[in-house]
Amino acid sequence: MVSDVLVIGGGSAGMFAGARLSEMGLGVTVLEPTGQTLRKLRISGKGRCNLTNNCTVEQVMKNVIRNPKFLYSALDNLSPQDTMRWFESHGVPLKTERGGRVFPVSDRASDVAAALEKSNSGIVKDRAVRILTENGAVTGVLGERGEYHAPAVILATGGRSYPKTGSTGDGYRLAGDLGHTISEPKASLVPIETKERFSEELYSLTIKNVTLSLYGSKKKPIYSELGEMSFARYGIAGPLSLSASCFIDDKSDYKIVIDLKPGLTMEQLIKRIQRDFDETPNLPFCQSLGKLFPRELRPDMVRLSGIDPNKPCNQITREEKEALAKLTKSLTLTVTGLRPIEEGIVTRGGIRVSEINPKTMESKLVSGLYFAGEIIDCDGMTGGYNLQIAFSTAETAALAISRKKGEAIWE
Repeated sequence: MVSDVLVIGGGSAGMFAGARLSEMGLGVTVLEPTGQTLRKLRISGKGRCNLTNNCTVEQVMKNVIRNPKFLYSALDNLSPQDTMRWFESHGVPLKTERGGRVFPVSDRASDVAAALEKSNSGIVKDRAVRILTENGAVTGVLGERGEYHAPAVILATGGRSYPKTGSTGDGYRLAGDLGHTISEPKASLVPIETKERFSEELYSLTIKNVTLSLYGSKKKPIYSELGEMSFARYGIAGPLSLSASCFIDDKSDYKIVIDLKPGLTMEQLIKRIQRDFDETPNLPFCQSLGKLFPRELRPDMVRLSGIDPNKPCNQITREEKEALAKLTKSLTLTVTGLRPIEEGIVTRGGIRVSEINPKTMESKLVSGLYFAGEIIDCDGMTGGYNLQIAFSTAETAALAISRKKGEAIWE
């Protein structure tokens, strides 16, 4: 089979690249081992698909954790607003929600997937075994089922997170065989394991409007944000936990401090506790926290406070009230690690950006080899930034290939 371009991987980056190349008039073949495209996109955002963030390029770069400057040209080629215009022009009305998160109006990720699939025609079920080269330039791909020939290949196989969606790490092997260096793939946007454990009843509770702060060796937090989180048998999960995980590596000790009442100062909280106790002076402490915490959280807060559960409210000392307030404002957890890469939303690490031309996404080692999406060593926070990285790098590769075609380099 002969094409203008071969795309390895039918995920978000690969399918967007295929769509844009097709619109530029090139013949494209997308190789997808499972035959099922966009499996990860379909479950993103709890099935709603947060496909970008309605913000400036500068704000996107601030929310990219690793190698943001590498993406400057890519984001210039395709900004979040460009992404929004493309999907809306392809029949997907969009809306912007809290924090600039962009979703389809329908709240269906399948609508986003359908727009990408309709713009791709040459999808082949096959796994790439090897990228074929001659004299330092790409000539095609050897698959399990046959050979495919093209002067350009986009490697968009994703990372290693969520392997059930097809992210097996094949791209690292394919790139490594051609001499590319791989920064160790690790989980990012993943739940956090902690030393402390909580009641099983708490696992079903999502706590909203709390502040989570991550600390390393310095007094200033590495990350601090207001939002929602949840507890799990191994530690903590939820949006705040996922974002904090981006900043955790294996080289440091970390602690997490949760402010359960960020809207109140310590003094205001102590007065609030006193007022609640005054209303029920004879009630045991263990039954007195109904107005302060959700039902599922109360047993753990009673246990952690160190106050006798059966002590009447009117006998609780000033020092104990202050300790309860401090616990509420700074519930401290010891980080012991991250959940496995299989549970990560995205993968940190991948092809080293020093080996990729940031203006074209072309390999500096092999002519005609391009990269797009999660396989590149760039990852961002939650909020649509990682899909924007996928789309922008795919657009940049597509534009570069189209320009080469226009310069009559194709034979």
